[in-house]
Amino acid sequence: MQNFTIFGNPVEHSKSPQMHNAGFKNINFDGNYTKTLLEDGNTIKEVFLSQNTKGANITVPHKEFAYKNADIIDELAIKIGAVNTYINENGKIKAYNTDAPGFYKAIEEFNPLNTVLLLGAGGTAKAIAVILRENNIDVTILNRSNNSKDFFTNIGCKFYNWDNMQLKYNTKNIIFNYDLIVNSTSAGLKDDNHPAPLELLKPLIKNSKYAFDCIYGKLTPFLQIAKEYNKQYKDGEDMLLYQGAIAFELFTNTKADSIVVEAMRRGLKES
Repeated sequence: MQNFTIFGNPVEHSKSPQMHNAGFKNINFDGNYTKTLLEDGNTIKEVFLSQNTKGANITVPHKEFAYKNADIIDELAIKIGAVNTYINENGKIKAYNTDAPGFYKAIEEFNPLNTVLLLGAGGTAKAIAVILRENNIDVTILNRSNNSKDFFTNIGCKFYNWDNMQLKYNTKNIIFNYDLIVNSTSAGLKDDNHPAPLELLKPLIKNSKYAFDCIYGKLTPFLQIAKEYNKQYKDGEDMLLYQGAIAFELFTNTKADSIVVEAMRRGLKES
C-alpha cells in the first residue's frame, strides 16, 4: 500500500483524506491518505521522507515552506513560489501547484470576468494571481500589510494594504468596482473573523458581481456579507475538488475522468 497525507496547521478540518480515498477506491488503487499536523513548516521535507510517503498535499500555512524544501519544482509552481503537492521520486521531492488550475476551473461559471480583487497575499493568493494574470485578467491585491508586494506588482497586479485603500476611500471618495472578490486568507476558517475591515469589505462586496471563498464547507463571515447583498457566491469546495483531481493524477499516474471526479466529490460530502 502506498501512503499519502496532507500537511497543515490546522489540519483536523481537512476533507482531503475522504476525497482521495474515495478516488483510490474507485480505481482499485492500493493507497491510503491521512492527515499530518505539522507545526514547523521548515521540517516538512524531513517529515515527508521519514514517513515513507509517496505523495502529499500541503495546506496553510506551509505552501511556501514546501516550495523552499523541494528538490525539483514544476514550471508553474516556480512562477508562483508556492506548492501544494509533493511527489516522492526515488527519495527526491518533486513539487507542483495544483491550486492555480483548480481555482480557475472552479470559477468558470463567473462570467464575464475581467477584474478580480484578491484578499490576502500568501501562497494561495500567489497561485490565484498567477493563473488569473496568465488569462489576461486584471488583479488587485488587498492585504493587511505590504508583505509580498513586490511579487504581485512584478506580475502586473495592483497592490493595496488596508490603510492606503481606506485612505483613498476617505480622502478621494474613490469607489472600487471588481467583478469578483476572492478571500484567500484563513479568516473565517476557525473563527468569525473577516479578511479585511468591515468598513472596506462591505462596500467592496456591494459593488462587486461575485464572491468566492477558498475556505470550504461553511458559510464564512465573508460569504455571509455576499449573501446579504444578493451576490452570486460559492465556497472553495470545487477548488478543493479540482485541485485534488490534478493531484490524484500525479499520485496514481491515472487520468481523473468524470467518473473519478464525481467519486471524489461524493467522498468530500461524507460526514
